[in-house]
Amino acid sequence: MQSLYQKWLLPAGLALALLAGQAGAKEPPAQAPSAKTDTTAGQPSQAASADPASPAVRVETLMRSSASWDGKPYASYPSGPPELTVLKITIPPHSALPWHTHPMPNAAYVLSGELTVQKKADGREQKLTPGQVLPEMVGELHRGITGDKPVELIVFYAGTKGMPLSQH
Repeated sequence: MQSLYQKWLLPAGLALALLAGQAGAKEPPAQAPSAKTDTTAGQPSQAASADPASPAVRVETLMRSSASWDGKPYASYPSGPPELTVLKITIPPHSALPWHTHPMPNAAYVLSGELTVQKKADGREQKLTPGQVLPEMVGELHRGITGDKPVELIVFYAGTKGMPLSQH
């Protein structure tokens, strides 16, 4: 029996990595300093190629975390049939998103712009720039605030069928 990670998180993570590569990420991303991430994050690795004449596939871990950006460990995944969702979100400059929560683990990859994420409970903030990945909070009120330029994000959600992606 495949683990949850092997069954749907690993393939979805690969899809997110491929989307990030298509978006033109040129340097390894910096990690959110307060997130508990694997020490291999941002480190390239070479996969063996079946044909020596063809180039090797390059795999780069953008983020690996068992906790959200504020350091709170993820409890568990939602039960039920899995449903993966990947969104490209564009937020206008000088915008503050409404306070909201997410009922499932999710991660945001910053394509462009600068985003400051705020946690309502204690005012903690995390600033994100292009190429960075944020392991988002589950069940905690937070919001994003943009700077002088629009922000483009790719956000991956690991939920179940019919589950809302966020709640206000």
